[in-house]
Amino acid sequence: MRILVTGRPGIGKTTVVSKLAKMLKDRSVKVGGMITYEIREKEVRTGFLVEDLKTGLKGLMASVNYSSGPRVGRYFVSLAEIERVGVKAIRDAVENAEVVIIDEIGPMELYSEPFRKAVSEAFSSGKSIVATIHEKASQHSFCRTILSASGVSTFVVTFGNRDLLPKIILDKLLPSS
Repeated sequence: MRILVTGRPGIGKTTVVSKLAKMLKDRSVKVGGMITYEIREKEVRTGFLVEDLKTGLKGLMASVNYSSGPRVGRYFVSLAEIERVGVKAIRDAVENAEVVIIDEIGPMELYSEPFRKAVSEAFSSGKSIVATIHEKASQHSFCRTILSASGVSTFVVTFGNRDLLPKIILDKLLPSS
């Protein structure tokens, strides 16, 4: 099962997959992979963390305070942190988990060739995959290939469905739940 979750920035893609990961763990399903979170200081977004869902290892993936690396908007991206935490988490999940979560396939992450390779390996692995794709990144050739692959189900997060989607996706992954 390969599921993609997309939608505009700030709509709740990360929240959907975070809730889904918890629901899966509550049912004793082995979940792994990576998730990204905003860092806010005084209600202003200043960067993004990447976290390994299995180990809790975190890395500062992008920051307004970095001064080198690829630039996406006002953030500089640390490819080293994406690879140290995110790529390692994806590869570990492909080896050891039942469901691989990849949050997110976005403009920052796509600068990393090892990240793209790990995502491709995950989608080719036969494991159940739930990934979020940033709306802007969906036009990237790498993302178009994933989005158009056979057997991929896509869910668009909206304000109207975001609270229901974790259970809908759970039922698709575990039809008997």
